Amino acid sequence: LLWAWGTVMLGLLLSGPRTARMPVSRQVMERWHRTTSLTTMALMFAHALMFAAELVRYETKVDWAERLWVGFADTFVPGWYDSGTGRIAIPLGQGALYLAIPLGLLFYVRHRIGANTWRRLHRFVIVVYVLSVWHTLLYGTNVWYGEWPRTVLWLLQLPVAALLLLRLLRPARRAEQLVSPSEGAARPGWWVRAAGRVVAGAVVIGLLIVVMSGRDGGRDRPTHPPATAPHSQETD
Repeated sequence: LLWAWGTVMLGLLLSGPRTARMPVSRQVMERWHRTTSLTTMALMFAHALMFAAELVRYETKVDWAERLWVGFADTFVPGWYDSGTGRIAIPLGQGALYLAIPLGLLFYVRHRIGANTWRRLHRFVIVVYVLSVWHTLLYGTNVWYGEWPRTVLWLLQLPVAALLLLRLLRPARRAEQLVSPSEGAARPGWWVRAAGRVVAGAVVIGLLIVVMSGRDGGRDRPTHPPATAPHSQETD
């Protein structure tokens, strides 16, 4: 998730208002953004494979063919995993993975599909990031409990939300600026952009409330450590 955080931050810096105070050139930042994006996609796929391997390892009551099928289906088939919190968290992670790969690779065919089409589709990368964070908050074993790692995870979302809000309020491209709608019926696009700014502002406020109140949805650490098998770690 830290790689995803880094590439999203770089993307927001590149697409936001131009500033001369950057410590590195725009070309260097674009190269970093591409590298971290590819690394994030590779790590997401590796994460899914490791989870599948863990499921295969612990499905000891069936033969190998069924163990491999269960590991594959629980990991990659939406709705198949049916244990505890994973019934929600796993589909969120699958959605992030299945969106991240095509959205990330579209950069390399943007000349075929057109720059405007690519830009419109690339905006959905923030959806991938939101799904990834949600998946981690629900299912990340190192941030399950209401302790400092979970607090840090929430804090890291503040600069992302703030940069997103700044990028929406002061877009680099003139076509994305929120100008007053013409007289008569306002264009649907104007309302969509206005709603996006309101939502981003609400997210910033919500994150501040979560961090300051300490109500971050973390669990209480149990007296005895949980079992190591994936299906046994969760509680409904």
